[in-house]
Amino acid sequence: MKKIMSLFLACGLLLGAASAALADGKRLTLATGGTSGVYFPLGGAIAQVISTKSDGKFSVTAQATGASGENMRLVQANDVDFAMVQNDVADAAYKGTPPFRPDNKMTDVMAMGRLYPEYLHVVASTDSGVKKLEDFKGKKVSVGARGSGNEVNCRQIFQYFGLDYKNVEPIFLPYGETADQFKDRQLDGFVFTIGTPNPAIQDITTAQSVQFIPVEGAKVDELVGKFPFLVKDAIPAGTYKGQDKPVPTLSVQCILIVNKNMSDDDVYAMTKALYENLDDVAKAHNKGTEISVAHAADGITIPFHPGAARYFAEKGIKLPQ
Repeated sequence: MKKIMSLFLACGLLLGAASAALADGKRLTLATGGTSGVYFPLGGAIAQVISTKSDGKFSVTAQATGASGENMRLVQANDVDFAMVQNDVADAAYKGTPPFRPDNKMTDVMAMGRLYPEYLHVVASTDSGVKKLEDFKGKKVSVGARGSGNEVNCRQIFQYFGLDYKNVEPIFLPYGETADQFKDRQLDGFVFTIGTPNPAIQDITTAQSVQFIPVEGAKVDELVGKFPFLVKDAIPAGTYKGQDKPVPTLSVQCILIVNKNMSDDDVYAMTKALYENLDDVAKAHNKGTEISVAHAADGITIPFHPGAARYFAEKGIKLPQ
Protein backbone atom coordinates (compact mmCIF):
# COMPACT_ATOMS: atom_id res chain seq x y z
CA MET A 1 0.00 0.00 0.00
CA LYS A 2 2.87 2.35 0.84
CA LYS A 3 4.43 1.62 -2.57
CA ILE A 4 1.13 2.39 -4.32
CA MET A 5 0.71 5.62 -2.37
CA SER A 6 4.28 6.58 -3.20
CA LEU A 7 3.60 5.93 -6.89
CA PHE A 8 0.46 8.09 -6.83
CA LEU A 9 2.37 10.81 -5.03
CA ALA A 10 5.20 10.70 -7.58
CA CYS A 11 2.74 10.87 -10.50
CA GLY A 12 0.96 13.77 -8.85
CA LEU A 13 4.22 15.63 -8.40
CA LEU A 14 5.16 15.05 -12.06
CA LEU A 15 1.78 16.25 -13.32
CA GLY A 16 1.93 19.23 -11.01
CA ALA A 17 5.40 20.09 -12.26
CA ALA A 18 4.27 19.82 -15.89
CA SER A 19 1.25 22.03 -15.22
CA ALA A 20 3.38 24.53 -13.39
CA ALA A 21 5.86 24.59 -16.29
CA LEU A 22 3.04 25.41 -18.72
CA ALA A 23 1.58 27.95 -16.34
CA ASP A 24 4.98 29.63 -15.99
CA GLY A 25 5.49 29.78 -19.76
CA LYS A 26 5.09 33.02 -21.69
CA ARG A 27 1.38 33.37 -22.47
CA LEU A 28 0.65 33.77 -26.18
CA THR A 29 -2.57 34.13 -28.15
CA LEU A 30 -3.03 32.56 -31.59
CA ALA A 31 -5.82 34.19 -33.67
CA THR A 32 -7.61 31.59 -35.82
CA GLY A 33 -11.08 31.84 -37.43
CA GLY A 34 -14.71 30.97 -36.84
CA THR A 35 -15.53 27.96 -34.67
CA SER A 36 -17.22 26.14 -37.57
CA GLY A 37 -14.25 26.40 -39.94
CA VAL A 38 -10.83 24.72 -40.20
CA TYR A 39 -8.72 27.51 -38.69
CA PHE A 40 -10.10 27.26 -35.15
CA PRO A 41 -9.66 23.51 -34.50
CA LEU A 42 -6.34 23.37 -36.36
CA GLY A 43 -5.21 26.43 -34.43
CA GLY A 44 -6.10 24.62 -31.23
CA ALA A 45 -3.89 21.72 -32.25
CA ILE A 46 -1.02 24.08 -33.11
CA ALA A 47 -1.43 25.92 -29.80
CA GLN A 48 -1.30 22.64 -27.89
CA VAL A 49 1.82 21.43 -29.70
CA ILE A 50 3.75 24.67 -29.21
CA SER A 51 2.70 24.72 -25.54
CA THR A 52 3.78 21.14 -24.83
CA LYS A 53 6.85 20.91 -27.07
CA SER A 54 8.63 24.13 -26.15
CA ASP A 55 10.06 22.92 -22.80
CA GLY A 56 7.66 25.11 -20.86
CA LYS A 57 8.68 28.27 -22.71
CA PHE A 58 5.17 29.07 -23.99
CA SER A 59 1.53 28.62 -23.02
CA VAL A 60 -0.57 29.25 -26.15
CA THR A 61 -4.32 29.87 -26.35
CA ALA A 62 -6.22 29.64 -29.65
CA GLN A 63 -8.75 32.47 -30.07
CA ALA A 64 -11.77 32.39 -32.41
CA THR A 65 -11.89 35.41 -34.77
CA GLY A 66 -13.29 36.61 -38.09
CA ALA A 67 -10.29 34.99 -39.83
CA SER A 68 -7.77 36.49 -42.27
CA GLY A 69 -8.67 40.19 -42.57
CA GLU A 70 -9.33 40.62 -38.86
CA ASN A 71 -6.26 38.58 -37.98
CA MET A 72 -3.99 40.87 -40.00
CA ARG A 73 -5.32 43.85 -38.06
CA LEU A 74 -4.95 42.07 -34.71
CA VAL A 75 -1.31 41.16 -35.34
CA GLN A 76 -0.51 44.60 -36.77
CA ALA A 77 -1.94 46.21 -33.60
CA ASN A 78 -0.07 43.68 -31.42
CA ASP A 79 -3.41 42.65 -29.89
CA VAL A 80 -2.52 38.98 -30.49
CA ASP A 81 0.89 37.36 -30.78
CA PHE A 82 0.45 35.36 -33.98
CA ALA A 83 -2.32 34.31 -36.36
CA MET A 84 -3.50 32.17 -39.26
CA VAL A 85 -4.30 33.99 -42.52
CA GLN A 86 -4.55 33.41 -46.27
CA ASN A 87 -1.30 34.39 -47.97
CA ASP A 88 -3.03 36.55 -50.58
CA VAL A 89 -4.76 38.53 -47.82
CA ALA A 90 -1.39 38.97 -46.09
CA ASP A 91 0.12 40.19 -49.38
CA ALA A 92 -2.65 42.77 -49.93
CA ALA A 93 -2.57 44.04 -46.34
CA TYR A 94 1.21 44.33 -46.30
CA LYS A 95 1.29 46.23 -49.62
CA GLY A 96 -1.88 48.26 -49.02
CA THR A 97 -3.67 46.98 -52.12
CA PRO A 98 -7.48 46.38 -52.32
CA PRO A 99 -9.39 45.56 -50.24
CA PHE A 100 -6.88 47.25 -47.88
CA ARG A 101 -5.90 50.93 -47.97
CA PRO A 102 -2.58 52.20 -49.37
CA ASP A 103 -2.29 54.66 -46.47
CA ASN A 104 -2.59 51.85 -43.91
CA LYS A 105 -0.05 49.23 -44.94
CA MET A 106 0.36 46.50 -42.31
CA THR A 107 4.14 46.29 -42.38
CA ASP A 108 4.51 45.21 -38.73
CA VAL A 109 3.31 41.76 -39.83
CA MET A 110 5.85 39.10 -40.81
CA ALA A 111 5.59 35.47 -41.92
CA MET A 112 6.31 32.52 -39.66
CA GLY A 113 5.58 29.73 -42.18
CA ARG A 114 3.09 28.11 -44.53
CA LEU A 115 0.61 25.56 -43.20
CA TYR A 116 -1.58 24.05 -45.95
CA PRO A 117 -3.05 24.86 -49.39
CA GLU A 118 -6.54 26.21 -50.01
CA TYR A 119 -7.45 25.08 -53.51
CA LEU A 120 -9.31 26.99 -56.18
CA HIS A 121 -12.33 24.77 -56.95
CA VAL A 122 -14.04 25.61 -60.25
CA VAL A 123 -17.18 23.51 -60.57
CA ALA A 124 -19.91 23.41 -63.23
CA SER A 125 -23.13 21.47 -63.63
CA THR A 126 -23.00 18.67 -66.20
CA ASP A 127 -25.87 20.20 -68.20
CA SER A 128 -24.23 23.66 -68.40
CA GLY A 129 -21.95 22.61 -71.25
CA VAL A 130 -18.97 24.14 -69.42
CA LYS A 131 -15.71 22.25 -70.01
CA LYS A 132 -13.19 25.06 -69.53
CA LEU A 133 -13.15 28.43 -67.81
CA GLU A 134 -13.86 30.39 -71.00
CA ASP A 135 -17.17 28.52 -71.32
CA PHE A 136 -18.58 30.43 -68.35
CA LYS A 137 -19.46 33.35 -70.64
CA GLY A 138 -23.18 34.01 -70.34
CA LYS A 139 -23.51 31.67 -67.34
CA LYS A 140 -24.63 32.20 -63.75
CA VAL A 141 -21.60 31.71 -61.51
CA SER A 142 -21.35 32.05 -57.74
CA VAL A 143 -18.13 33.94 -57.00
CA GLY A 144 -18.43 34.05 -53.21
CA ALA A 145 -19.62 36.74 -50.83
CA ARG A 146 -19.06 40.26 -52.18
CA GLY A 147 -15.63 41.57 -51.17
CA SER A 148 -14.48 38.22 -49.78
CA GLY A 149 -11.07 36.69 -50.49
CA ASN A 150 -12.90 34.16 -52.63
CA GLU A 151 -14.40 36.90 -54.79
CA VAL A 152 -11.03 38.68 -55.07
CA ASN A 153 -9.54 35.45 -56.40
CA CYS A 154 -12.33 35.20 -58.99
CA ARG A 155 -11.66 38.70 -60.30
CA GLN A 156 -7.92 38.03 -60.44
CA ILE A 157 -8.34 34.83 -62.43
CA PHE A 158 -11.31 35.64 -64.68
CA GLN A 159 -9.51 38.45 -66.48
CA TYR A 160 -6.85 36.04 -67.76
CA PHE A 161 -9.49 33.83 -69.36
CA GLY A 162 -11.50 36.56 -71.07
CA LEU A 163 -14.11 36.72 -68.35
CA ASP A 164 -15.50 39.62 -66.33
CA TYR A 165 -18.72 40.59 -64.58
CA LYS A 166 -20.14 41.86 -67.89
CA ASN A 167 -19.98 38.57 -69.78
CA VAL A 168 -20.57 36.36 -66.72
CA GLU A 169 -23.56 36.76 -64.42
CA PRO A 170 -21.90 36.87 -60.97
CA ILE A 171 -23.90 35.63 -58.01
CA PHE A 172 -22.52 36.77 -54.65
CA LEU A 173 -23.21 33.97 -52.19
CA PRO A 174 -21.32 32.28 -49.31
CA TYR A 175 -20.50 28.58 -49.57
CA GLY A 176 -23.59 27.08 -47.94
CA GLU A 177 -26.07 29.15 -49.94
CA THR A 178 -24.10 28.45 -53.12
CA ALA A 179 -24.43 24.71 -52.53
CA ASP A 180 -28.19 25.02 -51.97
CA GLN A 181 -28.76 27.05 -55.15
CA PHE A 182 -26.48 24.82 -57.22
CA LYS A 183 -28.40 21.70 -56.14
CA ASP A 184 -31.65 23.50 -57.04
CA ARG A 185 -30.27 24.12 -60.57
CA GLN A 186 -30.26 27.91 -60.08
CA LEU A 187 -26.53 28.19 -60.87
CA ASP A 188 -24.39 26.96 -63.76
CA GLY A 189 -21.26 26.87 -61.64
CA PHE A 190 -19.29 28.25 -58.74
CA VAL A 191 -15.77 29.05 -57.63
CA PHE A 192 -14.56 28.22 -54.11
CA THR A 193 -11.12 28.94 -52.67
CA ILE A 194 -11.03 26.53 -49.77
CA GLY A 195 -9.27 23.58 -48.16
CA THR A 196 -10.16 20.01 -49.03
CA PRO A 197 -12.38 18.16 -48.68
CA ASN A 198 -15.03 20.88 -48.56
CA PRO A 199 -18.29 19.66 -46.94
CA ALA A 200 -20.51 21.75 -49.25
CA ILE A 201 -18.90 20.22 -52.35
CA GLN A 202 -19.06 16.76 -50.79
CA ASP A 203 -22.78 17.30 -50.26
CA ILE A 204 -23.24 18.39 -53.89
CA THR A 205 -21.28 15.49 -55.39
CA THR A 206 -23.23 13.01 -53.27
CA ALA A 207 -26.49 14.35 -54.75
CA GLN A 208 -25.45 14.88 -58.40
CA SER A 209 -22.59 14.59 -60.87
CA VAL A 210 -20.56 17.72 -61.65
CA GLN A 211 -17.72 18.91 -63.86
CA PHE A 212 -14.49 19.91 -62.11
CA ILE A 213 -13.01 22.52 -64.45
CA PRO A 214 -9.19 22.48 -64.77
CA VAL A 215 -7.27 25.72 -64.37
CA GLU A 216 -4.13 25.16 -66.42
CA GLY A 217 -2.03 26.23 -69.40
CA ALA A 218 -0.02 29.31 -70.36
CA LYS A 219 -2.54 31.66 -68.73
CA VAL A 220 -1.82 30.06 -65.37
CA ASP A 221 1.90 30.75 -65.79
CA GLU A 222 1.02 34.40 -66.47
CA LEU A 223 -1.17 34.49 -63.37
CA VAL A 224 1.50 33.09 -61.10
CA GLY A 225 3.99 35.57 -62.57
CA LYS A 226 1.62 38.43 -61.80
CA PHE A 227 0.39 37.14 -58.44
CA PRO A 228 3.23 35.11 -56.83
CA PHE A 229 1.06 34.26 -53.82
CA LEU A 230 -0.79 31.89 -56.17
CA VAL A 231 0.73 28.39 -56.51
CA LYS A 232 0.26 25.90 -59.36
CA ASP A 233 -1.37 22.91 -57.71
CA ALA A 234 -3.90 20.10 -58.16
CA ILE A 235 -6.90 18.86 -56.17
CA PRO A 236 -5.87 15.27 -55.33
CA ALA A 237 -7.71 12.42 -57.09
CA GLY A 238 -10.56 10.97 -55.08
CA THR A 239 -11.12 14.07 -52.97
CA TYR A 240 -14.78 14.11 -54.06
CA LYS A 241 -17.21 11.50 -55.34
CA GLY A 242 -16.80 11.02 -59.09
CA GLN A 243 -13.51 12.95 -59.18
CA ASP A 244 -11.20 10.10 -60.15
CA LYS A 245 -8.25 12.14 -61.44
CA PRO A 246 -6.28 15.09 -60.05
CA VAL A 247 -7.71 18.45 -61.13
CA PRO A 248 -5.05 21.00 -62.16
CA THR A 249 -5.71 24.30 -60.42
CA LEU A 250 -4.20 27.07 -58.33
CA SER A 251 -4.03 27.38 -54.58
CA VAL A 252 -3.52 30.06 -51.99
CA GLN A 253 -1.95 29.12 -48.70
CA CYS A 254 -2.96 29.24 -45.06
CA ILE A 255 0.08 30.75 -43.34
CA LEU A 256 1.16 31.78 -39.87
CA ILE A 257 2.02 35.43 -39.25
CA VAL A 258 3.62 37.15 -36.28
CA ASN A 259 4.31 40.72 -35.18
CA LYS A 260 7.79 41.88 -36.14
CA ASN A 261 8.47 43.03 -32.58
CA MET A 262 8.38 39.52 -31.12
CA SER A 263 11.92 38.49 -30.20
CA ASP A 264 13.93 36.43 -32.69
CA ASP A 265 14.59 33.77 -30.06
CA ASP A 266 10.89 33.38 -29.24
CA VAL A 267 9.83 33.08 -32.89
CA TYR A 268 12.67 30.62 -33.53
CA ALA A 269 11.51 28.48 -30.58
CA MET A 270 7.85 28.62 -31.69
CA THR A 271 8.74 27.66 -35.27
CA LYS A 272 10.97 24.82 -34.13
CA ALA A 273 8.36 23.47 -31.70
CA LEU A 274 5.72 23.41 -34.41
CA TYR A 275 7.60 22.12 -37.44
CA GLU A 276 9.48 19.44 -35.51
CA ASN A 277 6.28 17.98 -34.03
CA LEU A 278 3.93 17.88 -37.01
CA ASP A 279 2.94 14.28 -36.28
CA ASP A 280 1.33 15.52 -33.08
CA VAL A 281 -0.56 18.23 -35.00
CA ALA A 282 -1.79 15.59 -37.47
CA LYS A 283 -3.05 13.38 -34.64
CA ALA A 284 -5.24 16.24 -33.45
CA HIS A 285 -6.42 17.49 -36.88
CA ASN A 286 -6.17 15.91 -40.35
CA LYS A 287 -4.92 19.17 -41.90
CA GLY A 288 -1.73 18.58 -39.94
CA THR A 289 -0.79 15.95 -42.53
CA GLU A 290 -0.52 18.72 -45.16
CA ILE A 291 1.98 20.82 -43.19
CA SER A 292 5.66 20.26 -43.95
CA VAL A 293 9.01 21.97 -43.56
CA ALA A 294 9.72 21.40 -47.27
CA HIS A 295 6.74 23.58 -48.27
CA ALA A 296 7.02 26.13 -45.45
CA ALA A 297 7.84 29.00 -47.86
CA ASP A 298 5.32 28.17 -50.63
CA GLY A 299 3.40 31.21 -51.83
CA ILE A 300 4.65 33.55 -49.10
CA THR A 301 5.31 37.05 -50.44
CA ILE A 302 5.73 39.06 -47.23
CA PRO A 303 9.05 39.05 -45.35
CA PHE A 304 9.81 36.22 -42.93
CA HIS A 305 10.45 37.05 -39.29
CA PRO A 306 14.20 36.67 -38.62
CA GLY A 307 13.51 34.03 -35.95
CA ALA A 308 11.58 31.83 -38.38
CA ALA A 309 14.12 32.51 -41.14
CA ARG A 310 16.90 31.26 -38.88
CA TYR A 311 15.09 27.97 -38.26
CA PHE A 312 14.37 27.36 -41.95
CA ALA A 313 17.97 28.26 -42.88
CA GLU A 314 19.11 25.48 -40.53
CA LYS A 315 16.80 23.12 -42.44
CA GLY A 316 18.13 24.22 -45.83
CA ILE A 317 14.88 25.85 -46.92
CA LYS A 318 15.34 28.65 -49.44
CA LEU A 319 13.13 31.61 -48.58
CA PRO A 320 11.89 34.22 -51.08
CA GLN A 321 14.01 37.37 -51.32
